[in-house]
Amino acid sequence: MKVLIVEDEQAMAAEMEVFLKKAFYLCDLAATAQEGLSKMEENQYDFILLDLGLPDRDGMHVLAEARKNCPDASYIILTARGQLEDRIRGLDLGADDYLAKPFSLLELQSRMQAINRRKSGLNQSVVPLGDFAVDLSRRRVTCSGHEISLSRKEFDLLSYLLLHKNRPLTRMQLSEHIWGNFSDDEADSNYIDVHIKNIRKKLSAHASVEWLQTLRNIGYKIKI
Repeated sequence: MKVLIVEDEQAMAAEMEVFLKKAFYLCDLAATAQEGLSKMEENQYDFILLDLGLPDRDGMHVLAEARKNCPDASYIILTARGQLEDRIRGLDLGADDYLAKPFSLLELQSRMQAINRRKSGLNQSVVPLGDFAVDLSRRRVTCSGHEISLSRKEFDLLSYLLLHKNRPLTRMQLSEHIWGNFSDDEADSNYIDVHIKNIRKKLSAHASVEWLQTLRNIGYKIKI
């Protein structure tokens, strides 16, 4: 999943980037409001972590404008401001959550996972998927208690489809959010198709994977 960190404190931004990359997120950094908004015009993000105390513009104004460019992103406000009025205003402007500095990076990750589950209609970390169970937090797939070994990218692809269950996802969307780049050429398309084929092969050895659908000339969908 793609994350944009809009934070002018370089040490904090770098710390978040390192932590989230270890948790298998793809991260872009912006140190100013203008830089952040420019990146939002060029890319689509799953999460935007937005500091309110930016050097060139107030983060609240950035949030209002950002919602126009990245309406599907989840927004978490990061700020040293702790007043109730700021929290309410940020939520009213469309933020999904609010973290006051200093905060734990583990708490940030937990909040992000909770937002994903809530938006996807998933109320728990372990999600049933046909005869399988997908543990989104521990990154495990099991069938009848037996763990199935998936590569990092295979799990990323499966979990991203699951978080967007019943929604068609194009190869371009999957490339952007899993591999970090837009591409619709044949080589990239085959790259995604190979991963899907490997997922099907590994899972179908244990149970049916009819819920993983190929949409001709479009992409893929998990239907549950």
